[in-house]
Amino acid sequence: MTSGKAKSMFERFDQHPALYSYLLLALYFFINAAINASSVWMEHSRNPANSLSVLEPIVWEYSSAISTLLLCPLLFFWFNRYPLRLTFVSRQLLVHLLGTLVFSVLHVSIMVAMRELIYHWQGGNYNFGPLLREFLYEYRKDAWGYIWFLLTYQLVMFGYSRLKGEAHQLDTAEGSVEESQQQKSQKAPEHFLVKKLDKEFLIRTDDIEWLEASGNYVNLHSKGRIYPLRATLGSTLELLSSKGFSRIHRSLAVNHNAIDNISYDSSGDGDILLKCGQQLALSRRYKDAFRAALQPD
Repeated sequence: MTSGKAKSMFERFDQHPALYSYLLLALYFFINAAINASSVWMEHSRNPANSLSVLEPIVWEYSSAISTLLLCPLLFFWFNRYPLRLTFVSRQLLVHLLGTLVFSVLHVSIMVAMRELIYHWQGGNYNFGPLLREFLYEYRKDAWGYIWFLLTYQLVMFGYSRLKGEAHQLDTAEGSVEESQQQKSQKAPEHFLVKKLDKEFLIRTDDIEWLEASGNYVNLHSKGRIYPLRATLGSTLELLSSKGFSRIHRSLAVNHNAIDNISYDSSGDGDILLKCGQQLALSRRYKDAFRAALQPD
């Protein structure tokens, strides 16, 4: 019973992972800001000469929390684009050093702007202090926060992929890379093997409705479920083109047999409605090649 409920909760999360992730992040930031604000107020209240308003630590902590939450999509995009690897370590250090700097500049800018607006609304004036000194103080905390976010994101995504099940070409689940490349060049696979914890499942290629690029993975969407395949969208399309898959967007491809109808707008772009009810964007850049692929030989 408990395992069934856990599975149901995981499946609901898997339908809207971004939405639920941001709700959990918002809850975390809300609680963390409340604890920090109360701690600051209690520290200052120990001094009999304390003139700090109870509103001020609330403004300080929540402006920082909200600005960080607003920057999370940018952070996760950056982490997806430059995930941690054991190769090109120097390049990764440089990329993430730049990431800490950009994150801190944006975080401080949004945070200070929010404080200025709230203080002005209350009839006061917020003084950030000497710019260089205060920025270095904030950067120290932001850089550590960036590292914590990066490591946590990588661990969560690793664990999530293990729970969700990662797809593999059936012919590459066993054997050498050279053998798999030879087999891949011969024909498209009829099935993908999904390893999920201690079980294995077969996913029919014909049941895959659409493909979505996601960092170093391609998400295979099949019957309401998502299976990450470690590959690029381009290489996956080369493999599956003979099965009736075509690219329709920079990050999307569709199975022709899953299409219900196609509509176009005046800009040249369009929309593809799938039989499952999912709507996909059709970019004018890929429209002509897509329409040509739909024509019978």
